[in-house]
Amino acid sequence: MKPDDTNFVTQPYSTNKGGAAPRVDKPPALKPSSALVLEKKLMRKALNMLGDPPIFITYPDGTTTYSTARKPRLGMVFRNRGAIWRFIANPKLSFGEEFGAGNLQIEGDLVEFIMTAYHYRPKMHEKNWLGRTLTRVLGQQRNNSLARARTNIYHHYDVGNDFYKLWLDKELVYTCAYYPDPSATLEQAQFAKLDYVCRKLRLQPGETVVEAGCGWGALALHMAKHFGVKVKAYNVSHQQIVEANTRLKQLGLQDQVQFVEDDYRNITGTRDVFVSVGMLEHVGTACYRQLGEVIDRSLREHGRGLLHSIGQVEPEPMNPWLVKRIFPGGYTPTLRQMMEVFEPRGFDILDVENLRLHYAQTLLHWLQRYESQKDIICRMYDENFYRTWQLYLAGSRANFLNGDINLFQVLFARPGNNNLPLTRAHLYSDNANVKQDTKAWKHATS
Repeated sequence: MKPDDTNFVTQPYSTNKGGAAPRVDKPPALKPSSALVLEKKLMRKALNMLGDPPIFITYPDGTTTYSTARKPRLGMVFRNRGAIWRFIANPKLSFGEEFGAGNLQIEGDLVEFIMTAYHYRPKMHEKNWLGRTLTRVLGQQRNNSLARARTNIYHHYDVGNDFYKLWLDKELVYTCAYYPDPSATLEQAQFAKLDYVCRKLRLQPGETVVEAGCGWGALALHMAKHFGVKVKAYNVSHQQIVEANTRLKQLGLQDQVQFVEDDYRNITGTRDVFVSVGMLEHVGTACYRQLGEVIDRSLREHGRGLLHSIGQVEPEPMNPWLVKRIFPGGYTPTLRQMMEVFEPRGFDILDVENLRLHYAQTLLHWLQRYESQKDIICRMYDENFYRTWQLYLAGSRANFLNGDINLFQVLFARPGNNNLPLTRAHLYSDNANVKQDTKAWKHATS
């Protein structure tokens, strides 16, 4: 017989072995009574709506319920009744809120728990017509105006350069790495990604490049240093631009690279190449055509470019907790939605590659480094902040492993440009340039 809300099993709190949250001490024992009967019934309904994942729930009175024949390995431990009610009312938002506040503990590995929960949730194509319609309506994107875009970026990227230096690679590359060797370190994989983007674009010495959303400047500096091009890079994050200019001076590449603290919509001039790595997620679908117009006016007659962006399989709204706490104004498009950037301006799509598993591996490295810096991060901010970002990194890895989100690199050019390679051999062949790049890659250290 399967346990239900009335025949619950009494279980003590246990030490969390998955590293997901601080240990929760067992509260004073309460007699099993009718006090939590309503909450348990409503929780059962809430979990059913979420696809009935095989997890257990432990309540503040010490009792545990689950709907499987045996108690699952993974579960949620609620520390107070308020957290239960908030979760029941809005699980997509409140799971992250209560986890961050310490009112909800995860038993078992955090990444595995999230993978399990997301695996069982109803998918877009499985919903009825009303559910699909509501999802699409709720998922409509606001227009990320110049002012709103700057505020959104400030919320995430201006948390502090010292914070990111604790767990990113030494070049501060905050996008998907590329692992030509599964045993590569994070530093090696990020160097390989920067080089991979440059080889896809077939950069030649003396060419000019414009970059939209340059982060801390790693790609712009890599293009100039290793491929001899001139780069003008735009970014609205003040702290990132300050750090990028510091690195620019250290490398002595002022004649080749210029960092501009401004929005991509204000890009001026024409160049040979347009590139954007990790910015499209912040643009919003309502602005995709405008981005296409910017690319169109920025490229010369035979120009080419690359967009690198997280994408999703089906067009669903962003998780409300993620939008509130991590990426305000953010949205991960489907591949079809990404085409709204290119089709209205007549661009020719040359290549699309999905680096989903590379991002899952990147997030493994980030999460391990982040968790190793827990004491420092808690002193810099607090435990709520630490748990919030821990959940964000763990949840992102879980989603990439589940295949719910992808990482697309889209290579494009103006139509009629026939000066193109017939194969992808230039990306992988063992020529002199690749040998030189491989030597530098092997010397990248952690």
